Order: sequence, then C-alpha cells, then structure tokens
Amino acid sequence: MGHAIRVSAHGAGLLALALLASCSSGATASEGERSKGPDAKVTIVPSDSAGNVTPDTPVVVAAQGGTLSEVSVSSPKGSLGGTRSADRTMWRSRGVVTPGTRYTVRAVAVNAEGKAVQVTSSFTTVTPKSAFKVENIVPHKDDTGLTVGVGMPIMITFDKEITDRVGVERNLIVQASKPVQGAWHWFDDKSVHFRPRHYWPANTKVRLIARLAGAHGGDGMYGTRNHVLDFKIGRSQITSGSLNRHVMRVKRNGKVIRTIPFSAGKGGLMKYHTTSGIHLAMSRENVTVMTSPDAGPGDSGYYQLTVYNTVRISNSGEYVHSAPWSVGSQGNSNVSHGCVNVSPDNAKWFLDNTLIGDPIILTGSPRRLEPLNGWGHWQETWREWTRWSSLGAGFTTDSYTAS
Repeated sequence: MGHAIRVSAHGAGLLALALLASCSSGATASEGERSKGPDAKVTIVPSDSAGNVTPDTPVVVAAQGGTLSEVSVSSPKGSLGGTRSADRTMWRSRGVVTPGTRYTVRAVAVNAEGKAVQVTSSFTTVTPKSAFKVENIVPHKDDTGLTVGVGMPIMITFDKEITDRVGVERNLIVQASKPVQGAWHWFDDKSVHFRPRHYWPANTKVRLIARLAGAHGGDGMYGTRNHVLDFKIGRSQITSGSLNRHVMRVKRNGKVIRTIPFSAGKGGLMKYHTTSGIHLAMSRENVTVMTSPDAGPGDSGYYQLTVYNTVRISNSGEYVHSAPWSVGSQGNSNVSHGCVNVSPDNAKWFLDNTLIGDPIILTGSPRRLEPLNGWGHWQETWREWTRWSSLGAGFTTDSYTAS
C-alpha cells in the first residue's frame, strides 16, 4: 500500500504506552528447563481485565529481551489480524474490534537462548448505544455491473447520520492494481464518495475494504459489519461533444471509434438547455418513458414519450437516446427539451458500447452541470473535492491481489 486512504489516530505515544503498561504471566518452562539468560518480558495493551475499551483502540503487544513468536487476538465473534515489526519485537492490530465483546490476547515470546514465555490477557469492549450500517455501495453488480468506466466513483450511503467522519473515513481503504491519488468526499452526513484525482487508468482492478464493524460513527454509535467490494475499470472510453457543432466523438483508448451527429436542448428557458460539463453514464435502458417534470396532462408544455436505447447522464432527465423524429436536425441544430437526440442506429450502438461510469463531456451550453446533478463528481476541481474530505488525499495501494 503506497498509503491507503486512511489515517491512524494513534502514533508514537501509544507505542510508548505499550512499553510502560504491562500484563504478564509466569513462564511455561520448568525449573530444570530454565536457561541462564533472563526471561523475555511481554507487554500487552489494553491491560488485562480492562473494560469499556473503545473499538478503535489498537491492540499492541511488545517483547523485551526477546522476540514474539506467536500472537493471537480472539473472541466468540472472530479473531483480529495484525502486523509484526521487522525485528519481531512488536505486534499491532489492524482494523477495529467489535463493540460489546470480550477478547483474549495470547502471546509467546522467546529469549536469546530459545526459552519461551507465554502470556495471556483479556479485555472487554464498550457496549454501543446505537449502530449504523451501510445502506448502499456503488458500483453494484446488479445496478452498474462490476466492470465500469474510467470516471466511476465509489459511493457509500449509510442508514444513520455520521458525525465522526474521521472515525469512519479512516476505515475506508481503497486498493488498486495501478496506484492512483484519490480522496473521499462527504456530500452529507450519510453519503461519502471516492474518486481519483484523474480518471482511473484503463483495466485497473479496484478493491474497497470497509472495516466498519466497530468503527465509531458518532456519540456511542458504532458500525456493525465489514464490507469488501471488488470491481474492474474497463477500457478507456471518453465521449466529447459540442452543443454548437452538434457532433459527439467517441474515443476508445485515445482513438476515435465513432462520430455521432446529435441534437441537444433547444434553449429559450434554462430548463431546455442541455447541461455543459463532465457527465457520467449512470444507467443503460432499452426503454424509457419520459414525462415533463413540471407540467401535467392538459398543461402547456406537457409531454409523455416512450423512447428507446437510452443512456442516462444526469438526474435532471438528460439522456442520450434514439430520436427518429429529429434525425433531420441532428448534426445541425438543437431542438430537444434537453436530451441528446441521436439516430436509432447510433443510439443502439452507443447503448451497446457504453459502460456505466464512462465520461460524456458536453460543452457550449449556458447551463452548467451541477456536481450533485447525478454523478457530477468531475465538475469539482481537485481542490474543491478534497475540501470535503476528512483525511485529505492519499494514494491507493499498488499491492492489489484479488483475482
């Protein structure tokens, strides 16, 4: 991991504490087996019989006068992994422990003469007042598929408002087979999204590790479950179009593979302008029924229309879709209510060749795509994006190993 998108809340002070606090038991060797050298000493934090330990408190085991040969941290709800120092004198847990649970720590240290000393300790974590869980994670195999475009963000929605954003964000780890700089961004207290500084490299494997079981989300509130999501970035496909020139060019891996004439929003009222900006493909639909958003049956401006082969690009009703009625205007004028009208053949091709998360960049309109209008994540500058990160930017790991 180049460094994961998280920050430890504990530093050298905790390690110093680990060396000062102690918990030990007698050596397992008999008198006849005793070596001439002194026994190794083992220190464990949290201390033996400690109670109300917060789940984000790391378990630290240190050996003096020897090295650690074994360390385990177990509970009825599962074990806790950790990392041992290069000189094998210190072990530190990874992630968080489960609230309301009793843990047993067992450590074995060996001195220079090979004499082993075993130490056991236990502690109990705090009982939570309330719990939060993940309500939704995107990408999702059913909604987006697990091979997505180079602009695809990771989007997490919680069922409760998170007030300790640092406590949650530091437990959200993004790994990638091709390292990128990226950051989490809180849109509100229930929604946190991740995007790289630049588009994902093509064919990157990505893993989200959300170590949220025991993560602190607010006053006495802790997460209930861990999540792992694996997905893949597909080929690089970026579509660019000018609303003034009425043509989109689809580039795959840097080469133009399709030129598509189109007709965009006719303007007049602002709502009839197609938005300018970096859109992302949000859905692919064979059939979509479009209804005027602010006019009912009998009202001026009302319409209800069934359209085919649609790719959604915003939450304000914008799609790239088949429009056989406007083929004569496609490539020369804008006549739609805001959608991008293309021919039936081009619509079918675009639907079949688009991945969710593919960037679709449109220019030339007085109406700008808002960052919260669909997946307008790339409308924010990197400085704007990282402003709403609790921990700031970091690099994903380059040691991704999922198949």
